[in-house]
Amino acid sequence: MLEVTTDKVAHVILRARELDVKTAAWDDDADSDDATSDAILEDRPDDATRQELREFLDSLNEDEQASLIALAWIGRGTYAPGELDEAIATAKAEHGNNPVDYLFGLPLLPDYLEDALDQLGFSVEEAEEGIVRRT
Repeated sequence: MLEVTTDKVAHVILRARELDVKTAAWDDDADSDDATSDAILEDRPDDATRQELREFLDSLNEDEQASLIALAWIGRGTYAPGELDEAIATAKAEHGNNPVDYLFGLPLLPDYLEDALDQLGFSVEEAEEGIVRRT
């Protein structure tokens, strides 16, 4: 059974997508006509979106974090949707000590989460729309 709400999964998807569109940081601001807008799209360690996502993931309980990992595994095809409980148990056993770093290390995290929700029959669009309306 999924131990995280679709609203929370949608929040992770939206924030992770915001990070995905950013480029590697560069120091060549002198050549830029609009350094401020360039900096918005740079992926920096102190990025507010990165920090907000990390804090959000840290605030989740162990079951919710393990469910996110399990969803990512289902989305990438490591587990089938019918193996959700097994995937959650494995996530707790293998990544219980550092789930947030593991999730940040998945390069296609938002795609995996979205695919998994779709495979499990959840409406990703409805969950994302609810998040957008509240922000």
